[in-house]
Amino acid sequence: MKIKKIILLPINILKIISIYGGLWQTLKKVSRFIQKNGITQIKTKFIRAYDSSVNNNYQKWIHQFDTIDDKKREKIKSEINQFPEHPLISIILPVFNPKSIWLVEALDSVINQLYPHWELCIADDCSTDPEIHAILEIYQKKNPRIHVIYREVNGHISAASNSALEIANGEWVALLDHDDLLPETALFWVAEAILKNPDAKLIYSDEDKINSRGKRIDPYFKPDWNRDLFYSHNMITHLGIYKKETVNKIKGFRRGFEGAQDYDLALRFIEKIDESSIIHIPRILYHWRVHNKSTAYSNDTKPYAAIAGEKALNEHFQRIKNDSWVEFLPEGHGFRAHHALPTKKPLVSIIIPTKNNKRYLERCITSILTKTTYDNYHICVVDNGSTDAPTLSYLKALSEEPRITVTTDNSPFNFSAINNKAANLAEGEILAFLNDDTEVITPEWLSEMVSLAVRPNTGAVGARLWYSNNTIQHAGIICGLGGYAGHAHQRLSKGEPGYIARAVLIQNFSAVTAACMVIKKEIFTEVGGFNEKYFAIAYNDVDLCLKIIQAGYRNVWTPYAELYHYESISRGYEKTPEKIDRFKKEKENLLRNWGDFLQDDPAYNPNLSKDHDNFSLAWPPRVKPPTASSPHHQL
Repeated sequence: MKIKKIILLPINILKIISIYGGLWQTLKKVSRFIQKNGITQIKTKFIRAYDSSVNNNYQKWIHQFDTIDDKKREKIKSEINQFPEHPLISIILPVFNPKSIWLVEALDSVINQLYPHWELCIADDCSTDPEIHAILEIYQKKNPRIHVIYREVNGHISAASNSALEIANGEWVALLDHDDLLPETALFWVAEAILKNPDAKLIYSDEDKINSRGKRIDPYFKPDWNRDLFYSHNMITHLGIYKKETVNKIKGFRRGFEGAQDYDLALRFIEKIDESSIIHIPRILYHWRVHNKSTAYSNDTKPYAAIAGEKALNEHFQRIKNDSWVEFLPEGHGFRAHHALPTKKPLVSIIIPTKNNKRYLERCITSILTKTTYDNYHICVVDNGSTDAPTLSYLKALSEEPRITVTTDNSPFNFSAINNKAANLAEGEILAFLNDDTEVITPEWLSEMVSLAVRPNTGAVGARLWYSNNTIQHAGIICGLGGYAGHAHQRLSKGEPGYIARAVLIQNFSAVTAACMVIKKEIFTEVGGFNEKYFAIAYNDVDLCLKIIQAGYRNVWTPYAELYHYESISRGYEKTPEKIDRFKKEKENLLRNWGDFLQDDPAYNPNLSKDHDNFSLAWPPRVKPPTASSPHHQL
C-alpha cells in the first residue's frame, strides 16, 4: 500500500501540470503495471533494458571488433598466400528482377573478396527488366570468374538455383541472394575453415541484416551445430557452404519448396553426412538486406515460406523414419517439433527429495496428480530427515497413495547422493528428477519431456521454469556464464521470445537444471549419475549434463514443459559461512573438471557475453585469431 501511495502521488501532480496528454496515459499504464506486477518485476525490466542498451551497441561493436583496415587486409592476404591449397568456392546466385542497385552491390561484394579463388555462377530466371541483363553482361565481360546462364522459362528460385549449380566447377558451393551482401573477409574465413577441417562437408556462419540506409542491424550469433534448434528454425541459412559432391548426390534444390528451398536442401544434406562434418564459423559473414519483400523483414512477407518449411521438416522426419511432425508457430518465431511417444509408454519414476516442506511439497504433489496427462508414472518422495509434525503427517498420508512411495534417508544432506540412491531403487525406465518447490503448469509437461528423452542420442531433457511473478527462472544453462554456469534469459517476462526466439524454441543446451530433469535410467547409470564427492549441493546437474555430452548424447531444453519453481525454498540459499565455503569449493571443482568446456560452450557463441544472461554482445569477443585452430564441439 505504501508503494502504491508513493507512486500515485507524483503521478497525480504530473496529471495536473502536464501539457502533454500522452504523458498522463503513459504514466497511468506504468502505475497499473507496477500495481499488477510489483516493483521487483519493473526493476528487473529496467535493469535488462539498461544492460541491453549498454552492452548491445552493435554499431560500436562493429567499429571495434568487425572492421578491418589496410594493415589487416595485408595480413589476411599474406595468410591466403601461405595456404597449402586454395579450394575453389562456387557462389550460386539466382537472379530475378532485383533492384539494379542491389544487384550491383551484391556483385561488387563478391568481386571485392580478399580470397580470390572463387567463381560466381549466376542464373537469370527470365528477368523482365532489361537493365538486369545489361548489368550481368557488363560484369561477366569485366571478370572471367563470373559465369551467367539465361534461363528460357521462369522457374522460380529452386529451378534457377539448380541452373546455377550446373555451371559450378568448385568443390564447394556457397549460397547468395541477389539483394544481399558478403563482407570482404567472408570467403577467406570459409577457405580457412575448409583447410583446418579436412572432413568438413557443411559450413555455416553468423549473419546480420542491413537496412535501406546501409546500416548493419540484428546480428544472429549462432551456436555450433544444434540439431533441435535446427528443427525449430533454419539456423544454417546464409552463409551456408556445401560440399558440391553431396549436393549433386541429393540432386540440388527441389521445386515445390520455394521460400524454404535452402532449408529443404540442408535437411536432405545432413541426412547424408556425419554431424561431426558440420562446421560453424562464429563470425558475421553474411548481410541480409531488409526490405518489405524479404523474409528478413518479416515472416509474414512470404507465408508460403512457412508452409514450405513445414513440408520440408515433415518429409525429413519421414525419410529418417522418425515418427515426428512439426507446426509453424503462430507468433512466427519458427517451428515446433512434436515427437511421438512409444505405443507402450515407459514407466517414469518421479524422484522428489524433501525436508520439512509440507506446504510446497503438497502443492508440488497435488499439481502432478491433478494436472499430468502422462499416465504411466510413479512418484518417489525421499524424506531427508524431516522433523516437523505437519510434514511427517503429510508424508504418512502420501505413503498410503498407490502411485507414491515414501522413503527415508537420514544421512547428511547431499543432493547428489540422495538422488543417486533413489535412482538406483527406481523401477522406471525413465527418471524424472524434480524439486519439491516446483508446481506443474502445463498438463503435457511429462509427455513432452518423455517424448524427447526416448529419442536415440538424447540425454537429459530440461523444462522451462518460471518464478512466481512469471519471469523465467530456467531456460537452459550456459556454461561459462558468470565464470562458471548460469541460466539463460533469467527474469525474462512471459510472452517475450528472447534472443532470436531462443526462449521459446526447443533446442540443445549443454546443460539443464535438475530442478526438473528427465533422462533414461540406462544413460544416467552409464555416466555414473550425479557426482556425490565433488558436487554434493551445487553444479551437480551441470557436471552430469557435461558427462552426458562426453558420452556422445545431446541434452535438450523444451519450453513446452512448464512449471513454477519457488527456488531454494527447502534448503535456503548459501548464506552461512559453512555453505559459502562449500559452494566455493564446488565452483572450483567445476572449473577443474570442466574448465575447457566452460571456455567454449558449443550451445553459445564466443561473440556473446559471459557476464550477462540476455545474450548481449561480448566486449571483446572470444573468437580465435586467424592463425588459431580449435576443435568444434557438436551438440
